[in-house]
Amino acid sequence: MLQDILLTVASTAGGAADNANALSKMGFGHMMEMLMSDPAEFFVQWVVFIMLIVMSIGSWWYTVVNFIKNTVITKRADAVVRTFWETPNAQDAIRFMEEQPANEPFSKIALDCAQAAAHHQRHEGSRLVDALNRSEFIDRALRQAVTRESSRLENGMTWLATVGATAPFVGLLGTVWGIYGALIRIGATGQASIDAVAGPVGEALIMTAIGLFVAIPAVLAYNAFNRANRNTYAKFDTFAHDLHDFFATGSRVGDVGSKR
Repeated sequence: MLQDILLTVASTAGGAADNANALSKMGFGHMMEMLMSDPAEFFVQWVVFIMLIVMSIGSWWYTVVNFIKNTVITKRADAVVRTFWETPNAQDAIRFMEEQPANEPFSKIALDCAQAAAHHQRHEGSRLVDALNRSEFIDRALRQAVTRESSRLENGMTWLATVGATAPFVGLLGTVWGIYGALIRIGATGQASIDAVAGPVGEALIMTAIGLFVAIPAVLAYNAFNRANRNTYAKFDTFAHDLHDFFATGSRVGDVGSKR
């Protein structure tokens, strides 16, 4: 009886040791050791891992850049537009817009509109004026300016959307290929113990986890920037309509007076 108990305890201890040994081989560090042990054999896993690293670096780069850009634009937008309309003299207002930073979109829209109005005025009596009246010419310039500035806001959005949609599948590819390779190695050695199976399979699953860690921040950033961009687009449209009214008629809707 005592002998049976001792054998059971020994067997349990041995199983626990095997489980602990298997768990020790399921970490990220052990996965990297395995990949570096034979890069040629784990070529696909290396390609997947490098792709995920590049995706992550690119996503965080565009996230930081777009965050700074959107923060600056949002912070300055109201002040720039308000100062432009509160400046009593049109020339001073245009000069104020010319002094704005090169990446300030509202000033670029206003300057394009002012240049279009001045260009149309200089060519009065020409075929240009006969083809397009002042309102149509200004409207076309404003549409082009708004489209250009809107496109600049979308820089990096395609990358974030692509990473958010594909990174989990790239990680899954690494997992599937890793499990496939692990099963081949297990079949070749003839060992099917928990120690032989859990380690390679667990390491393969890490690729899926990495893919999710890459994709989730990209999706969150894309949604946040998409919402911020929609708000900025609305401000572009409002500002463009006011500019059209002012440069086409001399005053915008709701103005008591107009710039001279």
